[in-house]
Amino acid sequence: MTADAPETRFSISNNPSYLYQAYFSYILEYKNGTQADGFFDLELLKKSLNILVRKHYKPVAGWFQARNNSIDVVYYSDKFNDPPVTTQTLDMDYDTLSRHVHDCNVELLVPAAPSAAITFEDPDPNIPMIMLKVTYLESNEAVVLGVTYHHSLMDGTAFWMFMANWSALCKHLHEHGEIAEFDIPHPPTFEFPDISHFYNPSKTFEHPEYILVNPNQFSKRLQPGPEKIVEKILEISVEQQQALRQQARDIGVSFTEILCAVLWKGVNSLRLELNPEIGSESSLYTCTVNSRTRAGVSNNVCASPVTIASREQTVAEIAALEVCDIAQLAHKAIGKCTGEYLSSSYRYLHQQFKQEQDD
Repeated sequence: MTADAPETRFSISNNPSYLYQAYFSYILEYKNGTQADGFFDLELLKKSLNILVRKHYKPVAGWFQARNNSIDVVYYSDKFNDPPVTTQTLDMDYDTLSRHVHDCNVELLVPAAPSAAITFEDPDPNIPMIMLKVTYLESNEAVVLGVTYHHSLMDGTAFWMFMANWSALCKHLHEHGEIAEFDIPHPPTFEFPDISHFYNPSKTFEHPEYILVNPNQFSKRLQPGPEKIVEKILEISVEQQQALRQQARDIGVSFTEILCAVLWKGVNSLRLELNPEIGSESSLYTCTVNSRTRAGVSNNVCASPVTIASREQTVAEIAALEVCDIAQLAHKAIGKCTGEYLSSSYRYLHQQFKQEQDD
């Protein structure tokens, strides 16, 4: 890629994150403990962000383009899809703002992801790759950054490297002003790993976690009535996390797997309490698997191949088991996610998406 290239293409066709417009969001709160003036200066934030994406993260300043059954992100040297930045100033104190952050009030603090879809009819959809919402307080006690980004360009690991690079560039601009060159601490990359070599046509897998269904065909017995509790926030303290990590080590499972167990048991206990008649009903319990290690994928890629593992059990079975026993079930479900299974999952998703487009 040369600096003066009028057009640069980055293929994301083998990354299923683009299929269903997968956007992810983070809420980051920064306390202005010294009541410093110009804390998170808006113009500096916008300037450093634009420099970062134009110079180092070119796909983030590009556009999606769908053609010939393939998806590219196209970067043009003479125009830029700079990340949109919105701001607001709220009349509330730090504790109130922190409660909104703790409660993940995305409506208040996070830029909404666009509803536009990438289609083959529209050759140049103007869909932002990253969006930023900056929330200031009139009291100047804190600033909140709400960031929404398209998952086809970065996964969680790559996102935090992006944020570290942005922070370093912003600090450098604040201390030194204009710069000709700046070495960011984490070299960016937009390679999505090719996992086609895992495909084994002699092995077939079912993928119930990806089967499209009509929600109107589901039995309403699996759902609590509108007059009952339909939402419960699962909070895990630092002390509980430490205890769960030790439990996971004791029984030979990962922290992710024991967290799945806590969630599966909590949800099913609540469902069974609200509607005892559904105990014999089967449910599909799922967890998302980051397959970097399993697929031998380096950390120096923009996104890792992710798949969903599932386990079918009855509501009563999961509700009755201990967390450690459920964690073992999650461990077995994740254990089937070999490279062959991963490749099969992606082929299934692409075929499913093509069928949706044909329909």
